[in-house]
Amino acid sequence: MDLERSSQWHLENWNKGPHVTGYVDFAESIKDNHPRHGHSFPWCSWSNCEPPALPTLRMQLEECLESMVEKGLELGTISSHQIFRTLGKWHNMDTSLKRIVVCTLSVRLNAHESVKVGLDYKEGFVALKLAKEVIMVQQGFRANAVKHLNKTGGFSRSLANSATDWPLLLLELLSGAAQADYFQPKLVINNIDALKNAVLVDDSSVSGSMYHDSLIWRLIALGANETCLPVILVTSDSYYSYAAYMDFGFPDIFISRETFGWTPPQAKVHMVPDYFSQSEWDLIIEVLGPNARHLFEIYALK
Repeated sequence: MDLERSSQWHLENWNKGPHVTGYVDFAESIKDNHPRHGHSFPWCSWSNCEPPALPTLRMQLEECLESMVEKGLELGTISSHQIFRTLGKWHNMDTSLKRIVVCTLSVRLNAHESVKVGLDYKEGFVALKLAKEVIMVQQGFRANAVKHLNKTGGFSRSLANSATDWPLLLLELLSGAAQADYFQPKLVINNIDALKNAVLVDDSSVSGSMYHDSLIWRLIALGANETCLPVILVTSDSYYSYAAYMDFGFPDIFISRETFGWTPPQAKVHMVPDYFSQSEWDLIIEVLGPNARHLFEIYALK
């Protein structure tokens, strides 16, 4: 189902007060089948459309999470110490090296970037830059292995996880920094199924399906072993309602349910007049009822 307009109200309210909500639509770059580019949604699955490029989807997710972490830095709920501690859990980095690189990056930022006032924020911003550089360098060490994996069509969990290291570090920072009534981050990913079908344009990453599985596996692990901010996956693919929890295990953590329909008054709030006229609406309700999936598919056929 589409969050672009019908759930805009919810997204706006989820960014008021202590709420910080990131929103990513993995189908947004599909130019022939997305309203962002002046087209109607596909009447069937996104898998029947031209698949998006995986680097584009990765960039969407990472930029969204980075902006959320920067908000946490501004509010003081995320510090350079937390960034280094989280980085150090998964990536070896000598303390003296951290200090040297931070000093180097501080000089670079002073010379080339406009950094918001406040020493803590500045140090946190530098630490975030450093963490990203460390992960990018380590991914570079695996470049030949990833290229070989893509060529042979094999599977490697370690290489798949290396591709999701950066977004998972950001998610872990956000999850650990959450404070009730002060900083309450959430992430909404629309059309998660488009990520599974994303295509490679180079050998900078593992395949889209492997990246998709690694991302979900590690989200589940984060929630099972530590704590994880609310992550809402939105899709019209029933796989996520009926099969995903079996494939990924942890049925009590990976909560996925299909919304079969609204009550007529609820559906009308979302659908009239943005999607259907009142006369169209009366006919649809009489024939099909307020099933969210049916409404979406009918609108796509208009």
